[in-house]
Amino acid sequence: MAAMTETAETAESAETAETAETVPAAVREAPAARAGEAVRRRPRPRVWRGAVLALAGAYFLLPLLASFVFTVHVPGQGVTFEAYTELLGADGFSQSLLLSLGLAAATIVLSLLLAVPALIAVRIGSPRLRPVVEVVCMLPLVVPPIALVTGITTVLRWGPEHLSRTPLYQTFIAVQDERFPVVLVLAYTVLALPFVHRSLDAGLRAVDVPTLVEAARSCGASWPYVVWRVLLPNLRTSLAGAAFLTLALVLGEFTIASLLGFRPFAVWIVSISGAQARMSVAVSILSLLITWLLLLVLSRAGTAPSTTASAPATSRKES
Repeated sequence: MAAMTETAETAESAETAETAETVPAAVREAPAARAGEAVRRRPRPRVWRGAVLALAGAYFLLPLLASFVFTVHVPGQGVTFEAYTELLGADGFSQSLLLSLGLAAATIVLSLLLAVPALIAVRIGSPRLRPVVEVVCMLPLVVPPIALVTGITTVLRWGPEHLSRTPLYQTFIAVQDERFPVVLVLAYTVLALPFVHRSLDAGLRAVDVPTLVEAARSCGASWPYVVWRVLLPNLRTSLAGAAFLTLALVLGEFTIASLLGFRPFAVWIVSISGAQARMSVAVSILSLLITWLLLLVLSRAGTAPSTTASAPATSRKES
């Protein structure tokens, strides 16, 4: 037995040596070559990265800096902050700003109420309708705002003339109230649909919606509970992004509000630009700061850790 074991070991060592001889030298030396190459490889310099960031920062900050200098430097008087001190007491400033913020809040709520249930329903029950919903939501990008406001103006003129003896007459009057024009909310909701759809669709693609819904429903959760406590916390970042895009759109929209005869914040800025140029530039800078501040608030709300919802009782009745 010892002789047989020694013979087997001798044959195995001979086979190993033969295999090593048949393997090309380049293949055997490849790991060593790669290790030497990794040692010789140097980290890439980050000079270009810093240069690109510096150019991007200069592109955005230099115009703002020039605008700020224009508002505080008056030839012959030196540095003065009258444009900012007189801003808060300017006629129509607070009213137009509050109106724009109210329109933005209403537009955000309405657009999310329209888009979130529709996208969730399509994601769960009718995946084949996703292209149709996407095309419908993207149509406002194709229709120019001037065409949209022309259609809205035609409808607003046609309604009171032909529906003066019906209850709908008061509806046409109410949506055009200057204190809070609901017609602007409807128009802004249409304009915001593409951005809301893109943001929410990206969030839904990153979440396994059917599995979450099936797990929650199997535990006895009702549909409102599933949407409110299971899906929406997972879409918090997408909801915050959609809200910010809608806010930026409403605060900067001018064409529709101006042609319809209303005076939100953007229209008010343009109206004072001819008589008080420095104040109009100061208001523009202030609007940028307000937008950035709201962006930080929304981004903070979108990235804040959500509390884990307690699982519903199995005995809970399904709606």
